[in-house]
Amino acid sequence: MVYSIPTTHLTLFGAAKEVTGSCHRVAHKGKNILLDCGMKQDRRDNDYDPSEPFPFEPSEIDAVILSHAHLDHSGQLPRLVAAGFKGPIYCTAGTLGLLRILLEDSCKLYLRDIENENKRRIRAGETLLTPEYDMDDVHKTLSLCDAIPYYQTHPINSAFTFRFDNAGHILGSAIVSLILHDDDGDRTLVFSGDLGNDDTVLMRDPDVIHNADWVLMEGTYGDRDHKDSDQTLQELRDIIKQAERQGGNILVPAFAVGRTQELIFKLGQLHAEGLLKHWKVYLDSPMAKSVTEFYAQNQSQFDPLDVACMKEMQNSNLINFLPNLNIISNVEDSIAINEEKHLCLIIAGSGMCTGGRIRHHLKHRLWDSSNHLVFVGYQAHGTLGRILVNGVDRIKLFGQMIAVKAQIHTLGGFSAHAGQTQLVKWASHFQNKPPIFLVHGESNALQVLQSKLKQTLNLNVEVPAKGSTVYL
Repeated sequence: MVYSIPTTHLTLFGAAKEVTGSCHRVAHKGKNILLDCGMKQDRRDNDYDPSEPFPFEPSEIDAVILSHAHLDHSGQLPRLVAAGFKGPIYCTAGTLGLLRILLEDSCKLYLRDIENENKRRIRAGETLLTPEYDMDDVHKTLSLCDAIPYYQTHPINSAFTFRFDNAGHILGSAIVSLILHDDDGDRTLVFSGDLGNDDTVLMRDPDVIHNADWVLMEGTYGDRDHKDSDQTLQELRDIIKQAERQGGNILVPAFAVGRTQELIFKLGQLHAEGLLKHWKVYLDSPMAKSVTEFYAQNQSQFDPLDVACMKEMQNSNLINFLPNLNIISNVEDSIAINEEKHLCLIIAGSGMCTGGRIRHHLKHRLWDSSNHLVFVGYQAHGTLGRILVNGVDRIKLFGQMIAVKAQIHTLGGFSAHAGQTQLVKWASHFQNKPPIFLVHGESNALQVLQSKLKQTLNLNVEVPAKGSTVYL
């Protein structure tokens, strides 16, 4: 007897038993759809090469559907285009606006790193690197993007249509319902993207989906719940009060998209309480500045309660919600912050301390025990942020050893990801108990969530490995 391999399948190329690098291919009726095409930002694998070839032929991908703009979901798109992809890239309007900022910034950093590495190679007599993509490829990528509104079913080809629902994670984030057409009826794969934390500010709660034949679901925090927002805000109050008593400063590594804007809103609330009247607050990130301006232009997508809060405080614009916010653009002004010795709260990227201006501020302030380092987002394995959270006496920055004496805090309630209880609740709304494939989480977190979903909802749940194929 000869067994034929089903032509309809899902292959997981990234964010499988890991948090970053979201990239999944759905093959059906000779067509190939890519769900996300993100960078890997987890530094655990010493043999990981960001320039390694795609595990598929880019020119054979018919379309990309993007869940949201974060680089671990979108950052490989210019490289995909440079390698031969020519199809449409479907996303929401909010995602497209953020992509224009993130992909250009990422490309500049990439080309700068290549240039610096080639300077070293010239001195060492080694072969020079050639960039795999450039700014022209970024612009080609953006030209391929097609912004689709939420809640509209949109055709791709004879094999697929799709629909976006609101994921509540960041501006423009979407849950993707990918509809596979067959002669005997349609079937639906629901891809959660990154589901938002409904206890945070600015974004609306994630939409509930009722019907699916398969679910590809994130589980970043599948092993735990976040602290509630009131408790988190109180922790931030306590840190500010303690730092003020000590005459110290506060450093906040923050992702430019989502976390920074939420911080501005929360700090604006604290300023209204009179807590920050002696402080100078700096947003030291050109990209975060651009993103915050874009958020302010799209406040119609915010949670109505938060918009009402801003209006009630007689300031309905996010940019001006925190009166003592100083937005830094150029390098000279960033360096000048070092002259401020007391009561400075500095928000800077990157969120995991893997690059950006936060590393310079760490160099100047991490060794002082009166200072406080506050993490408000997930820290992937191998990143400097995770190393600092785990506890270390010294780190090396810019060729110098720096003592770690600042007090380190982690405020989990600021997470833009759903916690375990919220994930289980979201999954409970599927009426026909579809099989669920867990992605976008460390192995332990996904296994804990797998057990919880099985025990609580009696669902068939799998945790596929990277590179594995699921036949649908």
